[in-house]
Amino acid sequence: MALVQQSSPHARNARPTSRVMLWVILAAIPGLIAQSLFFGWGNLINVVWCIALALASEAAILKLRGKPISFFLKDNTAAVTGLLLGLSLPQFAPWWVSAIAVISAIVVAKQLYGGLGSNPFNPAMVGYALALISFPVAMTTNWAQAATLWGGAPGFGETLATIFSASQTTIDAWTMATPLDEYKHKIATHTAAEVLQHPTFGDLVARGWEWVNLAFLAGGLLLIWLRIITWHIPVAFLAAIVVMSLAFGSNADLYAPLQLHLLAGGTMLGAFFIATDPVSAATSHQGKLIYGAGIGVLVYLIRTWGNYPDAIAFSVLLMNFAVPFIDHYTPPRTYGHHKAKRGVPSKSGG
Repeated sequence: MALVQQSSPHARNARPTSRVMLWVILAAIPGLIAQSLFFGWGNLINVVWCIALALASEAAILKLRGKPISFFLKDNTAAVTGLLLGLSLPQFAPWWVSAIAVISAIVVAKQLYGGLGSNPFNPAMVGYALALISFPVAMTTNWAQAATLWGGAPGFGETLATIFSASQTTIDAWTMATPLDEYKHKIATHTAAEVLQHPTFGDLVARGWEWVNLAFLAGGLLLIWLRIITWHIPVAFLAAIVVMSLAFGSNADLYAPLQLHLLAGGTMLGAFFIATDPVSAATSHQGKLIYGAGIGVLVYLIRTWGNYPDAIAFSVLLMNFAVPFIDHYTPPRTYGHHKAKRGVPSKSGG
């Protein structure tokens, strides 16, 4: 009888990919609930639409490639890509913008590279960046102003009709610039105190956005506690933003203050759910720290001196380029091997 011969280490992961991705989806639900409570039905509709389209796109390309459809769909990775895009896109983004983002993410950024495990770039961020560059007006003018489902926000039917209708001229009364965008463009001609009087900032950091970020933070901490992700990338990401903000943005009359960088955009979603993609991120713990810190530095630089107010997508993709270089110089320790000795060995005198 022939036996299968495999080299060590003989380690098994108790969690299959499908279960890991399911935990990611569950951990993102508090953030989705917060988005829905403070900004209406838009993100929930986008999430359902993007997940359905992601599954359909993956099934179609798997069919063309002659791969087993159900086997690959059950790993839930396509669903996570759709979820992340649905959470990231503007609440009133037209359906065709979401469709282009999802199809680009699944077909171009994932399947054309060979599928799960072969893609060098974060698929969701490829789709988002492509939509932002191709349709900047649709991606920057369709953010909902903070309201609540029980007062101020458009109803489910109105939101659904707006997203899937051919004309979106009726949404002007429901939309508003994001807090980071509002602050960046107004601080050039106003003081910080005057800018913060704008309704988008509310009484705390940024009306509604702080609770959304705290909800994603709670979900991210759950993923760390469950050991779905490690702390290295999120902590390095957030620490880099803090250091950059304290070093260059201490004057609130010139640059957005630290609390806006942490709680007024997609920071927590990016730190815990996007940057931690296991395929396109760095491998070793040391590499993850470098990778996460690089994303945080780029986020601050682009937000402060670039043309895009949030910058998560571009920062993640730029650091995806650097991952092979990072992994080459920060390889994880091989099983059964001691840590390499460093320094020049001393010569013993005779």
